[in-house]
Amino acid sequence: MFATCDDGTEKQKKISQRAFPDAGVVDCFNHCIQAVMSGYLRSRLLLYTGGRHLTSFLAPSQYVLPDKLFRTRLLPSQARSFSSRSGRSDGISGQEGENTLRAPRHEMDFQLSRLQINAVLRANEQSIRIPEFDGRGGPSPVLRFESNQLSANTPLEDRRSSASCLQTRGMLFGVFDGHGGHACAQAVSERLPYYIAVSMMSESVLEDLEAAMETLRPVPPILQWYKHHNDYNYRESAALYVNHLRVYWQELLASEEHGDGMRPTDALTYAFQRLDTDLSLEAQVPLANDLMRSTAIQAAFAGCTACVAHVGPEGVHVANAGDCRAVLGVQEHDGSWSALPLTQDHNAANVAEVERVWRQHPASERQTIIVDDRLLGVLMPLRAFGDVRFKWSRELQQGVLENGDSDLESLNLYQYAPPNYLTPPYLEATPEVTYHRLRPQDRFLILASDGLWDEMTNDEAVRLVAEHLTGIHLQAPVSASQLNLGQMHQLLLRRRARATPALDLNGATHLIRHALGTNEYGEMDQERLATMLALPSDLARMYRDDITVTVIYFNPNFNKTAN
Repeated sequence: MFATCDDGTEKQKKISQRAFPDAGVVDCFNHCIQAVMSGYLRSRLLLYTGGRHLTSFLAPSQYVLPDKLFRTRLLPSQARSFSSRSGRSDGISGQEGENTLRAPRHEMDFQLSRLQINAVLRANEQSIRIPEFDGRGGPSPVLRFESNQLSANTPLEDRRSSASCLQTRGMLFGVFDGHGGHACAQAVSERLPYYIAVSMMSESVLEDLEAAMETLRPVPPILQWYKHHNDYNYRESAALYVNHLRVYWQELLASEEHGDGMRPTDALTYAFQRLDTDLSLEAQVPLANDLMRSTAIQAAFAGCTACVAHVGPEGVHVANAGDCRAVLGVQEHDGSWSALPLTQDHNAANVAEVERVWRQHPASERQTIIVDDRLLGVLMPLRAFGDVRFKWSRELQQGVLENGDSDLESLNLYQYAPPNYLTPPYLEATPEVTYHRLRPQDRFLILASDGLWDEMTNDEAVRLVAEHLTGIHLQAPVSASQLNLGQMHQLLLRRRARATPALDLNGATHLIRHALGTNEYGEMDQERLATMLALPSDLARMYRDDITVTVIYFNPNFNKTAN
């Protein structure tokens, strides 16, 4: 049907008609891809499909296109073949044409206007300035933060969190990359900051919380949230979440060692582990109503990676489980910039992480635990919340799915165990925690899901934010004797692009714009950006992931005041 150069015209036509009875939809999609998409997208699509028909990857219902993105017209020829990447076309002879379904053709307009592009990019952006003093007698290390999200999945599977701790000092920022749906990322983004904050509270503060709950008095606020109006909350499960948080602080009170509260490193580690345990238990026990139980099961069987930063007087503590990333932007005394990663990706590219997973299982499983760079050949991250298919026994999974009252089909759940599932658990949510003491040269911290890091390196991200922050475009000196004419031309193109004034006031939006719109010369390509943003949702996921970015700018006066 598309992206083939063979002569099996009749065979292709029959395959297309079986897969898509509505030939107009097929015609529409072929025309959109062939006539409008630029060469780089078509080549990526060919690479993705491995030369096979696109019909084998996408269902007919996935080609419902937004009305505002296409127009309909009848063409003189109702049956027209399309050229392949090599320029050849699969023509239909007159005899074959008699059997061709006739339908109007739809053309998609991928060229969004600049106003439309900005509206899409800025729909979820957030900019918050933080008071210079944190209200507890000390300067705030955070000057402001900027955040944004762009979806590829429908609905968006990424989540984000930002909040100030009201009973202790410091701020919490989190980025959560969901998979298998948004349910796990949603639950973790709402609940994890509370677990971390409670872990750091002193025994006396926890006693005040418990006394307020027992006497039905107003509970002292724990967090001040900074929410975007598009951010969603699981209100139907709020009572469950509060009850389990209360059980957690009751256990801390019962501990003789809690005293003044945990240090940030311990609080982050323990909160990650405890919340993942609660997600698992909530899916196994009876709950107040069907909606609450359905939400709990979805959160446990879906999964998410998490990267959370606590920025306080002691410095920055970053807890990471999965492949989100935290990168520090450092400005040296000579004005140059460098990227300092505070996390390591927990995937098969991390040799130490693979060795950690291997050590937890018998040597006989060494060849089956990591297959095609995925856990048991299925999951990319090697640490995550939820994902109980990689943690529970087969019997427990079967019991929960079969004995529950929820409609599993409506929840998109099914009984499945990964291959070679012999000695679970294979996955955990224990984070890797990094501490960094803030220095005068530390200017900002970038937290982002892997949708950003798939498109740019740490150094590129820091350079873009640094240029956006300072308005100075960073140019490295070069010797003309080292470059030929073609290389010099490419360098000039890159530098011309980088000299263009920033279009966005928000640093996170600036990163997302460049992640999607930068071409091979390093320049902003409006056509490329417009095409990437105009793709239908089911097709967009083939080219990019959900992207969530939060940029935290540090208070330059913090170290002076603190000292």
